[in-house]
Amino acid sequence: MKRTYQGDAADSFAGQAKVGTCGFAMGQQEYYTTFPVVEIQQTFYKLPRVSTGVRWRAGAPTGFEFTMKAWQLITHEPSSPTYRRLAKPIPPELKACYGAFRPTEEVLEAWAQTRAFAAALGATIIVFQCPPSFTPTSEHIADLRHFFTNIDRTGWQAAWELRGAWAADVILGLCRELELVHVVDPLKAPSLHGAICYYRLHGLTGYRYVHTDQDLERLKTVCKRDLPTYCLFNNLFMAEDAVRFQALLGEKAKPLRARRGRAEP
Repeated sequence: MKRTYQGDAADSFAGQAKVGTCGFAMGQQEYYTTFPVVEIQQTFYKLPRVSTGVRWRAGAPTGFEFTMKAWQLITHEPSSPTYRRLAKPIPPELKACYGAFRPTEEVLEAWAQTRAFAAALGATIIVFQCPPSFTPTSEHIADLRHFFTNIDRTGWQAAWELRGAWAADVILGLCRELELVHVVDPLKAPSLHGAICYYRLHGLTGYRYVHTDQDLERLKTVCKRDLPTYCLFNNLFMAEDAVRFQALLGEKAKPLRARRGRAEP
């Protein structure tokens, strides 16, 4: 495994927080003048063309940062309802070959396509979000290890978001061993490991939740660490919440008219 990420973008704002949303929560040009980072969600459901990544990178201002989610064919099994959004259904005879980091040609090909798009986009962080069905079995852990020790890790950081019931010591051990950033909603659980902090704010009670002023004050306190920190909002009113939090941090924020988010959790 090659792990030669230099972290230049992150190092330049150590001790600060970059705020954005999961998906473009407004028109791209307006977004670029409002936030310094976006997490691309579309890559989880259906990978865009590489040329689209090139176009998005070229259209963004200098210094703007892209992160993205890994394609679901790597992390989720075909029984997931999110597979309905694939352009082509998975043939029944191949369904056992996808998801859960399986050591199969199909998962490796899904990764190769994910990596190609990430390179075109210039993504600095790739988020591997696992479903609740990805439990800490010996098979799942072995496949996770095999995947992250055999892929090329040059030029980007791997961030791991769990949704199942995993013991803290197991999470910490694997993140240390595999150099993974532990992704959490910090208003719900602490991040256990990472050279950076990567937070995804899903809403305390679900997607329709609006973060209160008290929530954002708590988040500000959490962000007061000596590590580069990303705060990506992923709730219905993600744009409004992100702008409010950015203003609370004392960063430049553009006033927004009310609008609802367009990304999914």
